[in-house]
Amino acid sequence: MAKLTFHGGVHPYDGKDLSKDKPMKTIVPQGEMVYPLSQHIGAPAVPMVKKGDRVLVGQKIAEAGGFVSAPIYATVSGTVKTIEPRRVVTGDLVNSIIVDNDKLFEEVKFTPHDAAKLNKKEIIELIQEAGIVGMGGAGFPTHVKLSPKEPEKIDYVIANCAECEPYLTSDYRRMLEEPQKLVDGLKIILKLFDNAQGILAVEDNKPDCIEVLSKLVENEDRITVKALKTKYPQGAERQLIYAATGRAIHSAMLPADAGCVVDNVDTIVAVYHAVTEGKPLMNRIVTVTGDAVNDPRNFYVRIGMNYKDLIEEAGGFKTEPEKVVSGGPMMGFALFDLNVPTTKTASALLCLTKDEVSMMEPSPCINCGRCVDACPGRVVPRKLAVLAQHQDEEAFIANDGMECCECGCCSFVCPAKRHLTQSIKSMRKTILGKKKK
Repeated sequence: MAKLTFHGGVHPYDGKDLSKDKPMKTIVPQGEMVYPLSQHIGAPAVPMVKKGDRVLVGQKIAEAGGFVSAPIYATVSGTVKTIEPRRVVTGDLVNSIIVDNDKLFEEVKFTPHDAAKLNKKEIIELIQEAGIVGMGGAGFPTHVKLSPKEPEKIDYVIANCAECEPYLTSDYRRMLEEPQKLVDGLKIILKLFDNAQGILAVEDNKPDCIEVLSKLVENEDRITVKALKTKYPQGAERQLIYAATGRAIHSAMLPADAGCVVDNVDTIVAVYHAVTEGKPLMNRIVTVTGDAVNDPRNFYVRIGMNYKDLIEEAGGFKTEPEKVVSGGPMMGFALFDLNVPTTKTASALLCLTKDEVSMMEPSPCINCGRCVDACPGRVVPRKLAVLAQHQDEEAFIANDGMECCECGCCSFVCPAKRHLTQSIKSMRKTILGKKKK
């Protein structure tokens, strides 16, 4: 039987052996905590505290700035030191709430709920109030995603368990160590969609996860586990939907237009905590890995912690890294400073002793067609990159430039080492920015 997959894609070295077999470790923060007010797509959150205020773990310190926005909660107890711009992983300065950690970790009182007794509106409100966003990297507010115009037309709720990005193993550890929370979180989301089936979509390089999840759902009539072919970018939303359901979407469509809702593993577990325990989004799992780190592993992290503290918890650097990336090697952001906070969308910290990309100078295109074969969006990357470099927006759009998912496959396979993804990504941002005006 053919394996569930999509057109194109690549098979980079995955680097997952460095951290996948070590259990998650909980970190207790010691220093000040930084909470950027923009940790999501949409309007920034609005501060509810001021300098000198004392806050508790689980206290809302910033409220949503609109419907497409999300509140932010303190993850330690302490005193608000100031509200000022701080650097984030993208290099931007973002207005942030700074809390001086008193190390007492005094909490507000959380109110648990019986999910079976909640109606759809109540579930959505709990998810919205908890400040949950897409934790796979996009940061789209989850309550918006779970509120499509026609919920009765949603046929599938897909749990993105692929984790195709090289080196990342946080979802893998979550599935092994807390699989019941994932299943229960998916069941809560399914309560919102009467006609939907749940799919736990896992790449077949994780047979132990497939086995554990299959046993948990063997008596669930609305949830199935589907094994997907291991290939990057299997976890990209469009590719995942096609592989799991056979339904195709393009850049002008939302997954809901194809009758699908897709959520990341960590996001679904956050839904479980919000609805059943009444806890807002305060923690996430971060993979700290790479050949420059002494003890690569996954850490259970309070949002707001400094990246430098994560490196220390991983035993520090065994040798000075040549490149540090927030996220994975295919879609992450290279960092010039480790003095940045973890946020809701911080998935990994990758520390490498060699930066092979910087050692290779781009050369002229040889028209080999490898970028076309690898592209899951079925576009012509080399042509789009040239149009982007010439700032020809009209031709870029006409040649389906907006169908690029910025996965990096074209740059990865290019023998001339041309910066295809970077050029296309820059043009897409320019076009999308003009549309918002």
